Amino acid sequence: MLFALLPGSPDNAEATTPRASEVRLMLAGSHAAVEDCCSEWTSKAVTVVQEPHGNVFGRTFVIADPDGDLIRVSLLDQRQAFL
Repeated sequence: MLFALLPGSPDNAEATTPRASEVRLMLAGSHAAVEDCCSEWTSKAVTVVQEPHGNVFGRTFVIADPDGDLIRVSLLDQRQAFL
């Protein structure tokens, strides 16, 4: 898993809680890895802000931590794997 801090995305996942940034966790694997992660976290009562969906960088979803900070989970961008 790769960890990154990024500026907030233009498609702000939760307009009622504006954020200037989001944490991004990038998983190695296939689209199923993203779906499996969302299912596992949902079973533990995590607040899903944006359900899994396709985006320009692949399958992704967004959760909120207890403080309302946004955490985006997506697939590892293979172009960044060697940076």
